[in-house]
Amino acid sequence: MRIYEKYFARQVYLTFIFILFAFSGLFFFFDLINELNSVGHGNYKFQYAVLRVALQAPSRLYEIIPVAALIAAIYVFAQMAANSEYTIFRVSGLATNQALRSLLKIGIPLVLLTYLIGEVVGPYTDQLSERVRLEALGSAVSSDFQSGVWVKDTLTARADGEQVTRFVNVGELQPNATISNVRIYEFDSKFRLSNVRLAKSGTFQPPGHWLLKDVTDTQLLSVTPPQNQPADALDPVYRATQTSAPEYLLRSELTPNILSVLLVSPDRMSMFNLFRYIQHLTENHQDAQRYQIAFWRKLLYPFAVFVMLVLSLPFAYLHTRSGVVGMKVFGGIMLGMSFQLVNTLFSHVGTLNTWPAPLTAATPGLIYLAVGLIGLKWVERH
Repeated sequence: MRIYEKYFARQVYLTFIFILFAFSGLFFFFDLINELNSVGHGNYKFQYAVLRVALQAPSRLYEIIPVAALIAAIYVFAQMAANSEYTIFRVSGLATNQALRSLLKIGIPLVLLTYLIGEVVGPYTDQLSERVRLEALGSAVSSDFQSGVWVKDTLTARADGEQVTRFVNVGELQPNATISNVRIYEFDSKFRLSNVRLAKSGTFQPPGHWLLKDVTDTQLLSVTPPQNQPADALDPVYRATQTSAPEYLLRSELTPNILSVLLVSPDRMSMFNLFRYIQHLTENHQDAQRYQIAFWRKLLYPFAVFVMLVLSLPFAYLHTRSGVVGMKVFGGIMLGMSFQLVNTLFSHVGTLNTWPAPLTAATPGLIYLAVGLIGLKWVERH
């Protein structure tokens, strides 16, 4: 790196670290206050609340990094403009396009840091945080339905080659990925109910089986009507055969990773888990729009650091008489908050209107990138 690039990088990184931890401390305080509502329920004590909020801190860092980069760069450039340092750089031959390239080089480590936290650290600590809370409260994960969560299993081939479809109802999902109160409804290739299987609990057996315990299996076989009586498809007659077994090994495409989407919101899942769950929904002909948008947001969000740095560069061309440093920093905070608001708004609107997921995720960044480039052209001319 050139000498002036090292100088820019040192100033931006030091300010970035200070702002990042200042915002993190602020969010930690607010999250802890919100978590105090659960303290006292079950074994959930204050130290568990502190631990849960601390485990959520990486995800907060992931959300804050682009905004912190914007505020840090604006503050550094505003100080340089106030001290006429940036004017000296320009007189020495620093062109606008050179400054922009240097600023983007400074942003590369921040982009990599955002990917690391968003893909490795954040999803793991979020699941761990939720498990700490559930175990302390003695609760289990369930859906908004009183009957639990419903999942459609992928088509599975029988021994005779016939295709079947399963609808799995999991009453409770424990933090350790153990399921209980399981009901499985199995349909044949003509979507006729052929089997009902009930189990009190189940544990996953890699690579693709569930070990169900205390199983009651009801096999439904259609009864052929007498020769003189025509078959009525709307009023079929079945013969049921019921058996019980202490254990049953069920082959299934469902995995704890797929069920663990109940532990965290899609925005806090890793791209790998999102991709696997999207595949599962697509194979079962289910709507995956929400998770596709979350996947593309996770893919593109780290590059928002570059967008924020482009937005910050025009502030270097504004002299002190155009506004004090504090006002510039306040403007940077407003820009960052508005980006987060527009990004979230587009996700919801894209989900409601079924917009293409890549377009929905990329549009806010492209809008703010255009604003930054237009602002840079304007201050350069004036």
